[in-house]
Amino acid sequence: MGFATEFKEFAMKGSVVDLAVGVIIGGAFGKIVDSLVSDMIMPVVSKLAGGLDFANYFIPLSGQLATTLAEAKKEGAVLAYGNFFTVAINFVILAVIIFMMVKAVNRMKQEPPPVAAAPAAPAEDVLLLREIRDALKK
Repeated sequence: MGFATEFKEFAMKGSVVDLAVGVIIGGAFGKIVDSLVSDMIMPVVSKLAGGLDFANYFIPLSGQLATTLAEAKKEGAVLAYGNFFTVAINFVILAVIIFMMVKAVNRMKQEPPPVAAAPAAPAEDVLLLREIRDALKK
């Protein structure tokens, strides 16, 4: 079997294709969560924190005097802890959503509990023995 044929078999397996689809959807979903955090959640957190803009929290490592993170990065190295805080919130939200999705899928995969079947009728020999027992009691 040639390399090309073997690779084609590998690439066409269901699990590889499913993984590729999952990665693509995950990337798009990550962008949605990123937008949710940066455009919806962080402005509310900023407002509650007195109008602070976490994206511009940084410590200049090269002696920059810039007031925004973008300007400071142009001038040299910075420790952008505000940006890290935003990314950490992204991660937590994404982890919670993925946990809920996996939990829902696992719940759907669970088989329903088996329905209790009616007890089977006793075998003929058991019935015959019961009749003999009852006849002897008389």
